[in-house]
Amino acid sequence: MAERVYLDHAATSPLRPEALAAMEEGFRLWANPSSPHAEGRKARAALEAARERIKTSLGWQGELIFTSGASEALWIALNRAKDGQQPIRRRIVSAVEHDAVFRAAPDAQVVPVTDGEVDFAALTDCAGALVTVQHINSETGTNLMPHVQGKLADSVRDGGGHLLADCSQSAGKLTLPEADMLVVSAHKFGGPIGIGALLVRDFNLLDPVGGHERGYRQGTENLPGAMGMAAALKAGGLDSWATTVEQHFDFKNALSRHGEVIAPGYQCAHIFAVAHPTISAQALLIRLDAMGFAVSAGSACSSGTLKKSRVLDAFGVPDDVAARTIRVSLGWNTTAQELERFADAWASLC
Repeated sequence: MAERVYLDHAATSPLRPEALAAMEEGFRLWANPSSPHAEGRKARAALEAARERIKTSLGWQGELIFTSGASEALWIALNRAKDGQQPIRRRIVSAVEHDAVFRAAPDAQVVPVTDGEVDFAALTDCAGALVTVQHINSETGTNLMPHVQGKLADSVRDGGGHLLADCSQSAGKLTLPEADMLVVSAHKFGGPIGIGALLVRDFNLLDPVGGHERGYRQGTENLPGAMGMAAALKAGGLDSWATTVEQHFDFKNALSRHGEVIAPGYQCAHIFAVAHPTISAQALLIRLDAMGFAVSAGSACSSGTLKKSRVLDAFGVPDDVAARTIRVSLGWNTTAQELERFADAWASLC
C-alpha cells in the first residue's frame, strides 16, 4: 500500500527533526528554570536563549511570554489586558475568530467580515477596547490583514483601542502583522505540542498575576518545549518547505477544476477550503481517509460536529456549499508528489 498523505497541518504539523533534537537536549537540562541553584540557573540560561532565538526568528522587538499554546495565550490577552491602569472590559472580535477566542471572551462585541476583510467602519469606535483579529483564518486560509500589514493596527489605534492578532496559522510561515499583542503556536509550524507564546509590545498592556514568566503566567516553564519551538522556527519558513508557493497555488487550481475552492478575500498558500459538487463533508472525510489521505472539515476543535461551520457562515458561504466543504492544509514536509496524489484522488471522486 502507498504511504498515507497527511494534509491537516493547520491542525498540527509533524515535529521537525531539528525541534526533536533540541527537545532531547532540553530534557537533559532537567532542573526547574526558576530554581536558584546552579542547575536551575543553567536551565534558566537555556530558556532565555530560546526566548531570544524565537523573538529573532519572528522579528519581534517586544516581550515574549511562554504559554501552553495559543488558547492560553488568547485567554491571557483577552482577560488580563489593560489600558493604562484600568483593566480592559470591552472586547471586540471578528466574526471568523477561532472558538478559543469566543470561549475566552463570551461577551465580546462581534464585527462582521465582508468579502474576506474586517469591517473597518465597525472599528471607528473602539476606544479603550481590545480588538482581536486572526492573521490567517484557520478554516479558509483567508488573510484578514493583506497587503498593508499596518492598516488594521492604524485603524484600531486611531479609534483608541489595542490590537491582538492571532497568528497561530501564520507564525513561522509569513511576516507577522503589526499589533500590540500577537499569539503564536509551536505545533502549527513543526514545533512541539504544548507550547506557544503571547508576544506583547509592552508589559504595561497586561495585568500581572504572579508566578513565572516575569509574573505574567503561573506554572513551571516548559524548557524542552521552548527549545524545540526555537529550533523549529530557526529551521525556516515557507522558503524551507519541500514545495513552493507556486506549487501550492497550482494545487489549488487543480482542486478548483473538480470543485469549488472557498476563497473569500486574499488567500494564503497553505490552507484551502474546497467544496465537492455533490458529496457531503463527512462522507468525503471517510472516503478520503480510506484512500489514505488525512484532511479535515473545519478547525480540529469542531471537526467532530455535524453543525454548519460558524466561520463559513460568517464568510457568507451558503449552507449547501458549507455542508460539502473540507479543509486541505499543507506543511513543511508536504511533497509535490503528495499534492499530485491528492489532486488525482479528488478528481476521481467527482
